[in-house]
Amino acid sequence: MPIDTFTWRCRDRRAEWGIVLMAYVDESGDTGPIAKGGTRCYSLGCVLISDEHWPSAFDQMIGFRRRLSQTFRINQRWELKAHYLTRGAGTIKHLALAPRQRHLIYRGHLSILEQLNARAFAVVIDKDATGVSGPDCFHMAWETLLSRLERTSTFEKAPLLVIHDEGEDHGVRREFRKARRHLTAGSAYGTGQIRQKGSLFLDDPVSRSSQNSHFIQIADLVAYAGWRSYQPPGRKVAEVCPSDMWSNLGPAMHTPVNRLSGGVPGVVVRKR
Repeated sequence: MPIDTFTWRCRDRRAEWGIVLMAYVDESGDTGPIAKGGTRCYSLGCVLISDEHWPSAFDQMIGFRRRLSQTFRINQRWELKAHYLTRGAGTIKHLALAPRQRHLIYRGHLSILEQLNARAFAVVIDKDATGVSGPDCFHMAWETLLSRLERTSTFEKAPLLVIHDEGEDHGVRREFRKARRHLTAGSAYGTGQIRQKGSLFLDDPVSRSSQNSHFIQIADLVAYAGWRSYQPPGRKVAEVCPSDMWSNLGPAMHTPVNRLSGGVPGVVVRKR
């Protein structure tokens, strides 16, 4: 087939299929019982990037990490997680960065999402209010997240691929395959349950080490900031990630996920 003919056929397919959404997901907190030392909330953070914006977003992200290296001596290959920034731990422990510096680094990661043409939202499970923990908590979080992704992909007519941090591969795959067949979501108007299915979900979720994905690392920061927008942190942690850290997402907040249910825009809170 001549190259020009092949190119035009690809363009025709592009017009037919539209964009592909890539959803990067990570968690914050744990699913364990509160009575046994578990966190009060368990949250998932999601960063959405379309395939057409991914190449430029990746280049801009590398540039951002390069600036962090020049300003704060943070190696571009080091993993950055919410826990490391709020506690001055992990890969940055030896740098002894002040809380104000770590606050700027955290804020920068959320602020840059708008420049990347990315969007973000979080799902927060209040384990005390819902009374769930363990596998039930995990299921509630992922079912809630996938129902929002299903609505997004359906409304935008965009196939969707999920990339998540490794560690819960079997559980995530199970939830994803179930969602492809059937999802249950509460009606925003109080009229019972709505049944959906992820008909535009692509293949199985892709598991990646967060150490090797800047976007999964940002999803971790999104998950924690979303949690703290609901449950304010203690004084020390608030110096780095205060309860209003979420506002730094600005236009990158994916607000349709809870526009009807209310609350902090882009943060879906489950209390029941």
